[in-house]
Amino acid sequence: MSAGRERDPHETAGSDTRPPVSSVLFLCGMNAIRSPIAEMLARKILPPTVYVASAGVRQGQRDPFVDAVLAERGLSLGERQPQRYEDMEDGYFDLIVTMAPEAHHAALDATGTASVEVEFWPMPDPSVVTGSREQILDAYRDVLRRIEERIKGRFGA
Repeated sequence: MSAGRERDPHETAGSDTRPPVSSVLFLCGMNAIRSPIAEMLARKILPPTVYVASAGVRQGQRDPFVDAVLAERGLSLGERQPQRYEDMEDGYFDLIVTMAPEAHHAALDATGTASVEVEFWPMPDPSVVTGSREQILDAYRDVLRRIEERIKGRFGA
């Protein structure tokens, strides 16, 4: 498989003449932290006409710190569990946003010559942070804030 269209990271949203996105997939390692946070934020920020989903390249387990920082924003994953990209029923998206190097490579490989844009938004993994519960939560809050800024910047929300 070859690579889909990768967006130049130096392009800015203001210089874009791309059509509006009708579906976006957020992809990370295990669909446990970064991509589900992005999915919930995007569902809140983007119009309801935009289909939003998230997945991981490997099987993951739900992370309770994600639930905690989303709850601070009035958001919830509900009963949603991590899912793998290869297990998704609907595999076509206008845009795939990757948040980890392994997810980026997997997305480029999987999209082949399809006309889907793949953007890499590198995000730190807050699960590697140690310290007190509050220090760990701060790392998760920081990732949430970074993702929120990227979504707003990318989609002009």
